[in-house]
Amino acid sequence: MKQSYAMDITIDFFLLDSNYFPMFSIFLNLLLLFVMFGSCVYKKRVACDSSDGFTNERFKDMSLTYKKLVVICCESFSALNSVLLLVSCFHLHTNGWDRSELMILLDHLFTVLSWGAISFYLRSLSTNSHDKKFPFLLRVWWVFYVMFSCYRLLVNISLYKKQELVSVHLLLSDVVAVSMGLFLCYSCLQKQGEGERINLLEEPFLNEGESRAANPVQLDKAEDDEVVTPFSNAGFLSHVSFSWMSPLIVLGNEKIIDSEDVPQVANSDRAEKLFGILRSKLEWDDGERRITTFKLIKALFFSVWRDILLSTLFAFLYTVSCYVAPYLMDTFVQYLNGRRQYTNEGFVLVTTFFVAKLVECQARRNWFFRLQKAGIGMRSVLVSMIYEKGLTLPCYSMQGHSSGEIINLMTVDAERISAFSWYMHDPWILVLQISLALLILYRSLGLGSIAAFAATFLVMLGNIPLAKLEEKFQGNLMESKDSRMKKTSEVLLNMRILKLQGWEMKFLHKILELRRIEAGWLKKFVYNSAAISSVLWAAPSFVSATAFGACMLLKIPLESGKIIAALATFRILQNPIYKLPDTISMIVQTKVSLDRIASFLCLDDLQQDGVERIPSGSSKMAVEVSNGAFSWDDSSTIPTLRDISFKISHGMNIAICGTVGSGKSSLLSSILGEVPKISGNLKVCGRKAYIAQSPWIQSGKVEENILFGKPMQREWYERVLEACSLNKDLGVLPFRDQTVIGERGINLSGGQKQRVQIARALYQDADIYLFDDPFSAVDAHTGSHLFKEVLRGLLRNKTVIYVTHQLEFLPEADLILVMKNGKITQAGKYNEILESGTDFMELVGAHTDALAAVGSYEKGSASAQLTISKDNKVSNEEEKQEEDLPLNPKGQLVQEEEREKGQVGFTVYKKYMALAYGGALVPIILVVQILFQILNIGSNYWMAWVTPVSKDVKAPVSGSTLIIVYVVLATASSFCILVRAMLAAMTGFKMATELFNQMHRCIFRASMSFFDATPIGRILNRASTDQSAVDLRLPSQFSNLAITVVNILGIIGVMGQVAWQVLIVFFPVIAACTWYRQYYISAARELARLAGISRSPLVQHFSETLSGITTIRSFDQEPRFRADIMRLNDSYSRLRFHAISAMEWLCFRLDLLSTVAFALSLIILVSIPEGVINPSFAGLAVTYALNLNSLQSTLIWTLCDLENKMISVERMLQYTNISSEPPLVIESARPEKTWPSRGEITICNLQVRYGPHLPMVLRGLTCTFPGGLKTGIVGRTGCGKSTLIQTLFRIVEPTAGEIRIDGINILTIGLHDLRSRLSIIPQDPTMFEGTVRSNLDPLEEYADDQIWEALDKCQLGDEIRKKELKLDSTVSENGQNWSVGQRQLVCLGRVLLKRSKVLVLDEATASVDTATDKLIQETLRQHFSDCTVITIAHRISSVIDSDMVLLLDQGLIEEHDSPGRLLEDRSSSFSKLVAEYTASSDSRFKRSC
Repeated sequence: MKQSYAMDITIDFFLLDSNYFPMFSIFLNLLLLFVMFGSCVYKKRVACDSSDGFTNERFKDMSLTYKKLVVICCESFSALNSVLLLVSCFHLHTNGWDRSELMILLDHLFTVLSWGAISFYLRSLSTNSHDKKFPFLLRVWWVFYVMFSCYRLLVNISLYKKQELVSVHLLLSDVVAVSMGLFLCYSCLQKQGEGERINLLEEPFLNEGESRAANPVQLDKAEDDEVVTPFSNAGFLSHVSFSWMSPLIVLGNEKIIDSEDVPQVANSDRAEKLFGILRSKLEWDDGERRITTFKLIKALFFSVWRDILLSTLFAFLYTVSCYVAPYLMDTFVQYLNGRRQYTNEGFVLVTTFFVAKLVECQARRNWFFRLQKAGIGMRSVLVSMIYEKGLTLPCYSMQGHSSGEIINLMTVDAERISAFSWYMHDPWILVLQISLALLILYRSLGLGSIAAFAATFLVMLGNIPLAKLEEKFQGNLMESKDSRMKKTSEVLLNMRILKLQGWEMKFLHKILELRRIEAGWLKKFVYNSAAISSVLWAAPSFVSATAFGACMLLKIPLESGKIIAALATFRILQNPIYKLPDTISMIVQTKVSLDRIASFLCLDDLQQDGVERIPSGSSKMAVEVSNGAFSWDDSSTIPTLRDISFKISHGMNIAICGTVGSGKSSLLSSILGEVPKISGNLKVCGRKAYIAQSPWIQSGKVEENILFGKPMQREWYERVLEACSLNKDLGVLPFRDQTVIGERGINLSGGQKQRVQIARALYQDADIYLFDDPFSAVDAHTGSHLFKEVLRGLLRNKTVIYVTHQLEFLPEADLILVMKNGKITQAGKYNEILESGTDFMELVGAHTDALAAVGSYEKGSASAQLTISKDNKVSNEEEKQEEDLPLNPKGQLVQEEEREKGQVGFTVYKKYMALAYGGALVPIILVVQILFQILNIGSNYWMAWVTPVSKDVKAPVSGSTLIIVYVVLATASSFCILVRAMLAAMTGFKMATELFNQMHRCIFRASMSFFDATPIGRILNRASTDQSAVDLRLPSQFSNLAITVVNILGIIGVMGQVAWQVLIVFFPVIAACTWYRQYYISAARELARLAGISRSPLVQHFSETLSGITTIRSFDQEPRFRADIMRLNDSYSRLRFHAISAMEWLCFRLDLLSTVAFALSLIILVSIPEGVINPSFAGLAVTYALNLNSLQSTLIWTLCDLENKMISVERMLQYTNISSEPPLVIESARPEKTWPSRGEITICNLQVRYGPHLPMVLRGLTCTFPGGLKTGIVGRTGCGKSTLIQTLFRIVEPTAGEIRIDGINILTIGLHDLRSRLSIIPQDPTMFEGTVRSNLDPLEEYADDQIWEALDKCQLGDEIRKKELKLDSTVSENGQNWSVGQRQLVCLGRVLLKRSKVLVLDEATASVDTATDKLIQETLRQHFSDCTVITIAHRISSVIDSDMVLLLDQGLIEEHDSPGRLLEDRSSSFSKLVAEYTASSDSRFKRSC
């Protein structure tokens, strides 16, 4: 009693005299009436609608339901106070007038007037068609009023308990006022209707003229046709019950939900709107890039502030309502023991418990919903911000941040910050809960609560070093993940090269090694998290043992009611304490992610003042450079380009030539503004179009790549196709220009990609065209056609600047710039510079020698006829006619991402569990968890059993025995927790590691058809986002599932043991919950799958943008690409939003069922006659039951979320079942080590297609490549040259026929044995991040002397020796710090090291100048004189000296003989090709002489 009295005194200290409240209420109401009266007078006086805060802001276009509910609330409250006013008048008339009663009567009177005036005012505003939001001053007044009402209710409850309340109806008035005030405050913060959001947008979300289909994934409809989520217009009751989600849930049970069935998010939640807010808060447009982590956090808060504030309100209500039951628990136990204070006290207590649980249920659900909604918004805006930064990032900055690292920021870091929304309020909630818990403990245990506080503080303090370790491990984990993703992205981009060289397993080993480093940090991280978890799970037992021990030492009597109240408090407190490890972990992870994103956003942007851009027609000069110096590397003492000065008038045709690495491409990049300017001036007048040396093709239709965002103009479009010689190629494609191009143009040849790229530039109709070696990837005939129809045709009146190694195109130029070592050494017309220096003479001399070689063949040829067998020719013609029949393809190369449907199969769970020691540890973990639960319940039972119900009853054991037994049980349960946490961490780590290894091994063994048809984003999505879920989320979800199930079984067991009747209530409720879960999961599962699939287009679009950023910026297409990422962002957000909404829809209903079950159980307990049940055990049962609704909803939520997360496992397992290539090694059919010794290649009836639904590319080839001879393969672009080579390396398996090398059928031996014995210089020169040494010798098989010898042979030795690190010189991602020509020479160095008997050159010298080409050809003749060399080349000079020439046409052999014999027949296709080449080159040279 003394403690209770002390507690009451403590509370009374904070309470004012109740007589002050009517006066303060009258003052508030008078103030409101005065302001409203003043507003109306002022409005009439100035005769306009805009005045103060009341009249210049009207309702924003809220939903009709909200309007009505708010007005009805105000009118109802006014009516209620009218009734109370009459009651007060009657009471005063009957009992006489009293001052306090008179003040209450006046309070009611002014309340009626003020709320009536508010109702009238709101009704008058609601008739206006341009309604704005609630007036600001009115909202402020509502907030103050609800705060005042809450405080007044607290005082009146205290007076009611002391029986000092003047009138009971005041309590009723206060309860109504508080409830209504909370609703009105909610309405103040609640987002308004759709109309408001649309008005907030200053411009349409997307420009209608822009292409919406730059991605093969089907995107949303136009905004005007979109169905916006019902949430935006839902009423109050619909918001409360989440009923607005019901139509989608119902649809999910009727059919499998598709993306089109899911509504769009509200306009105010879309990426465009949120991104605008973030930009303004970060002051992004001011140009400053000093973005700190705090500044980023602040900007994120303001982006979603409304949801965060609402969630804060709900979290506060939830926390307070949770402690109502522990506060009343002692009273409830005493009631069951027979100590009853008034009639029907039991049912009053049950009603109080029930109302508190209802408030808790509603607040919890809305709290979680709002937080997750805020998380989705933060993720969306961060992805947009990272993408925006990627659009402005200069190429030299990207060399320090690979595309894999940048994508990681989007897929991992942004997702982690989104997931942090769950934990956002946990720190302050923990403080509030500890404070409330200590107040209740002080009431129950007195000074023992101080010991509890000290113990809690020690637990928190003990976690500080572990939390610091966690931050360290997390940072290192993310860095190692970045490194792995960086290497994975690079390897996937170049998988074809790796397979051609037989290096894929070596690079797989590198990725596995990077994963091993990552796994080391992951292991430390999960074990450290397990240690934190163990400490905090043991914390409640430690705190309670400390508190009870302190009570024993302080001689504070322990009664069962107070013990039960304390245990109830500890059980509620244990939830936030249990969550503390996750909270600490998430805070650490989120801080690391925020730091990483902030540092990325702080990188320098592309130099804006490097190029002075002048509007079209405002200057005579198209490009003007004076004394320009440009450098890719600011720290370099020697600029990349220096002393650059030239002027280009409109309409001029400018050619740039020079040796490999002389700075030609850098000069074009400088004009584009991509290379930072060190000094000088650069002016560009007009719009630009750029054709890169390495073609950049987007995933999507051919038409979309050419239009590139511009509307279709059919006539101009057809002219462009004709000029680029694309009509014939489109005729071969299965859907013409509607054919979907795979990632990086995988189903197009190099020449086709180049011409599509040229067509894209032409269609833009720009003022200035920049071509970077546009003819290198096309044959001579096509090159001449392009020069004639494009440069001298459609672009004859345009300014054209082109880099070229084909010197035959130079005489046509108005100005030639010759470059060497970063300088323009000569400039002028062809004849002028031919006589003025040696640099140009060297290039021309090499070209003249090549033409002379070709000419000698022509002159020496006799008039003999072609010796190809007539029969062969006829059969080929017949075959050609037969194959020219119309194609009937079944589908596109790139298909929609595979998606499982229906329930996640049991097989997925079984396979996942079996990954760790065959699943042997799973039952052990369950047994340990059950043992913990038994010990935990046993310790609480012990305390309830041995403590007396009241101080009049003697305790059955001594105090020391009580504490010792409790401590032993608590220690044993804590040990179980440690064992369970460590075993769970070990199991989860093992599963993640095994799944990673299996998936990556299967991916690397997949055939190239898989990579051709699978966008890289899909693979990266699994390797990053899905892998992160498997690493960190799934193990904790399985642990939570086991913990929750065992907890619920324990609660049911405890309640059933106390009163078996409650089981009658529980079983129907459990059945109803199970039915709801089944009803919900159909829709939720598909929503989760759709959300997972919708991530891949985001990653793919991001990856494509980064690889083609120069092209995008040169066409000024940033706004369109920005709009595309916003649209993809919204597509993902809407699926995530409705997935979490569906979860809350379910949990709300489960919480309601659990609350009803809890209330019915309490009714059963209070209805049982006194003495039938033990009050202490009954109180303990109620203590456990308090957590039942949260545990039950947690169980269902965990089950659903686990199934959703298991979709990550399902998606990864999909990639463990992809079709594999044939074996790398077949032991029974291994060739001899000397094979091939001659290098003779025999091809018989070879037929090849890239897929069962695609047309034949090679159609029955039969020929022989003699050993030791050089064979040149020529033919028009797309005729099948590269396909033949891929078949030789078995990148593509033949549909029919065979290839034999030295008599061995290559289909019968292992792939590694085949590819390791052949050498190739591929069409796309590739270098990998690392060093020069690792690029030349990735398998580490050669000594440095051999590497230097190879470098000297390929003309790179001197260049490498100039570098400080020599062979250890850095190579950036994809070799971006090396020119394309230098990369090609490195590829030549690789084959010189390998020295295979069969060498294939696939356009090996396309990117080098003629002089370098000549040196390379001499090197090959010298070092591969006894080898079989197969050359694919567009330069006739590269194949004219071959021993044999094979001419292909549409997948058939048209001609195959020696060059001399083919040239003898003037009607042969090869003769015509050579004649055209020499005539065009010769004529240009002769005209120039």
